[in-house]
Amino acid sequence: MIPELIKENIFLEDGQIISIETGKLACQANGTAVVRMGKTSLIATIVISKKEKEGINFLPLIIDYKENYSAGGKIPGGFLKRERRPSDEEVLTMRLIDRLLRPLFPQNFLKEIQIIISLLSYDINVLPDGLVGLVASAAVSISGIPFKGPVSAVRIIRFKNSFLINPGIKSVNKSDINLIIGGTKNSILMIEGEMKEISENEIIYFIKIAHFFIKLQITAQINLIKNLKIKSKNLPVFNLPVFNNLNFIYLKKKIYFIFYEKIYCLYKQIRFQQMEILLLKINNYFLDDNIILNEDEQNYIFEILKKEILREIILKENHRLDGRSLDDLRKIWSKTNFLPSVHGSAIFSRGETQALSTVTLGSSLDVNKIDNVILQDKQKFYLHYNFPPFSTGEIKLLKGISRREKGISRREIGHGNLAQRALKNIIPFKTPYTIRVVSDILESNGSSSMATVCASTLALMDAGIPIKRPVSGISMGLIINFLTDEAIILSDILGDEDNIGDMDFKMTGTKFGITACQMDINFPGSNYEMLLNSILKAKNCLLFLIKKILNTIKYPSLKENSPKIFYFEIKKKLIGTVIGSGGKIIQEIKTSTNTNLKIEEKENLGIIEIYGKTDKQIKNAILKIKNLIFFPKKEKLYKVKIKSIKNSELIIILPSGQTMDLKKYENFKNLNLYSFIRKGDWIKIKSVNKNGKINFKRII
Repeated sequence: MIPELIKENIFLEDGQIISIETGKLACQANGTAVVRMGKTSLIATIVISKKEKEGINFLPLIIDYKENYSAGGKIPGGFLKRERRPSDEEVLTMRLIDRLLRPLFPQNFLKEIQIIISLLSYDINVLPDGLVGLVASAAVSISGIPFKGPVSAVRIIRFKNSFLINPGIKSVNKSDINLIIGGTKNSILMIEGEMKEISENEIIYFIKIAHFFIKLQITAQINLIKNLKIKSKNLPVFNLPVFNNLNFIYLKKKIYFIFYEKIYCLYKQIRFQQMEILLLKINNYFLDDNIILNEDEQNYIFEILKKEILREIILKENHRLDGRSLDDLRKIWSKTNFLPSVHGSAIFSRGETQALSTVTLGSSLDVNKIDNVILQDKQKFYLHYNFPPFSTGEIKLLKGISRREKGISRREIGHGNLAQRALKNIIPFKTPYTIRVVSDILESNGSSSMATVCASTLALMDAGIPIKRPVSGISMGLIINFLTDEAIILSDILGDEDNIGDMDFKMTGTKFGITACQMDINFPGSNYEMLLNSILKAKNCLLFLIKKILNTIKYPSLKENSPKIFYFEIKKKLIGTVIGSGGKIIQEIKTSTNTNLKIEEKENLGIIEIYGKTDKQIKNAILKIKNLIFFPKKEKLYKVKIKSIKNSELIIILPSGQTMDLKKYENFKNLNLYSFIRKGDWIKIKSVNKNGKINFKRII
């Protein structure tokens, strides 16, 4: 019997249709949904473990997203010819889904949840990452798991002064606003994107438009669930795990009574390192009790207590955990040329967060090549972010595997991408260099990605890159008083304030506008006024930071050790002469001059790029290439030496040592060369014409 398909359509204003389906595919999963728009199709499945995971006090949510090469009609490269580890773009999509869904699951639901989303079919006019929020939410909502949804997300861009929803890659590349926005029916939960120096009012306007389409998609999910309940039996029900009631209530009251004041005082005195000692005391305090105690319960209650106390300090006393006022930034210091031997470097410290950024200038051979299902690109500017464990005073090993062996984390990829998007549009389009920025976090206590933006701006200027304007970054927080609905906005948040707060809003920009943002709200209750106030406060912080940057370095200036790049043109027919058989000649030039060479065909020309560390290396490479393609031109004089003379040929030596055979340009029938010149003589060639006549004179 063929399973019955249950389907719901969403009709967009531009005539496009988004459909949500369930009931036919992957029926053994707890929930399955398929979303289609144009020829782009995604499937999402959710599976929930039967037992709770022991030894944890957080939601064990696993998100996986993969793009099948077959979806784009491609075969994977490499020896194995199959999909391998996730690309950076796939990892960024996983993070989007996690940030959208995680706040809506109960934190005390300790059964493992795995959500897998796969791209089945790809349409160049519809990017899939704008639909992943919808398909993931639909699968979760169908599963019956406790969930404060449905939710959804859309990509919205500004293209030719109008907005587009879930556009294709070509439109995105030409847009000046590119946002993915997610939320519930009543509030915004997540924002991610880049812009070309836009105002705060523009971003709020686009958030409102996106929210309208989010509501349409949520309504469609609700209708799908209703139809599913009618046409099938009741959906599965997953009850929330309840701690041993007597023990839990007893523990909570006892810990609150004994330790509340101690924790409160510890935080007021900024003695964070003593919190772990206190937790051990709490665990030991109950050893003599006559009831069976669960360490996970103790830890869980302790975390709840700690968050409540931290929030109370901020709400009641109107100051921060480190004594700052709500709007104060931590102390800042920065320095450029921190590593004199590199092309550009800078260190930026804000409180206990410190980033060291380096810039390396390369040739077009050093571009970052991206080749996946959706994107084929060559990035001339890219940024890598590293978060070593010593930055937080930790040692991180996974079953004996070091961090280097494990590879780059999803967090590092996400933070690096945010900083790259913040800076990419201020890099001059015509720069000859490939620019690689590396940010190493040396200390971290909140907002390391925004410290990366500031440090990287300084490093780019130190490397002499003529950026349009300095970019800075700030991370804002939010504490909601749920009794009064008062929203307290915090500037430059600490790590602890991020953990206990209701919002993490990262924003970057120049003095003229916003260049990138990333926002996560941990409760479904945000409003536009709150978002606008957060943006306005962030803007003031950005302007303050830009002044700090300009106090450190006023203008970009190339260093003496910066590499040089030179371009020149040759005729297309001479490209083979420069490359040589099997690339032998061009490789010899690279090796002998210690340069990098690249030749590209453009119309009827060959464009040669020469990259070297010194002017002398560049000049040597240019001379070798020019000697290779030397050809006497009419009415010009060339001083050359005779190597050999025969009745059928005249071979000359250029001053550089290069030999050249002129026999195909000469007619010796009526000319006795021996009466004029001898081997070893120096002559000046005045012209060689197409009829084979050579005009020269002997130099005595």
